[in-house]
Amino acid sequence: MTRSERLADQLDWYWHKNLRPRLDGLTDEEYFWEPVRGCWSIRPRGTSAAPMSAGSGEWTMDFASPGPEPAPVTTVAWRLAHIIVSCLGYRVGWYFGGQDVDSETFAYAGTADEALKQLDEMYGRWNAGVRELSDADLENRPTVGPERFPMENRVLHVNRELRVRTWPRSRLHVGEQRRAEAPG
Repeated sequence: MTRSERLADQLDWYWHKNLRPRLDGLTDEEYFWEPVRGCWSIRPRGTSAAPMSAGSGEWTMDFASPGPEPAPVTTVAWRLAHIIVSCLGYRVGWYFGGQDVDSETFAYAGTADEALKQLDEMYGRWNAGVRELSDADLENRPTVGPERFPMENRVLHVNRELRVRTWPRSRLHVGEQRRAEAPG
């Protein structure tokens, strides 16, 4: 097994055993649920109360630059969008080619199903790209993007970010809660 395959497998295990199963069956109600007033979310264009919004389609993502302190509570919709675009999308475009992804031109999902399709597609592109990296690729800095560390560091960083940003069990338990409430 190559180094790049080990790096891809590290995240793939988490993806298939922990993250992705917990999102199966995510409803639109859960996707957009705002536990407190002032949450950042994905909203129909023109309806955001956030200082700024980004996106090219009918739905936009709430944000501010610089971000406020304390950071607002975010919905599952916002967190998925952040993972799809900021954690994976930018880097997939920079490192592995294909269509560039950025927050201003991305068409954010207006349903949970659409967001999960975007997530699966971007994760698949990331994981496939990592698997193709050579040892030399891993040891050198990426040639595109703002990164200044070796590619292996970037891969480990994204793997870590996806584990951290995808909610500890106490914060996103959609699947577990749904299963616990199911009859039988």
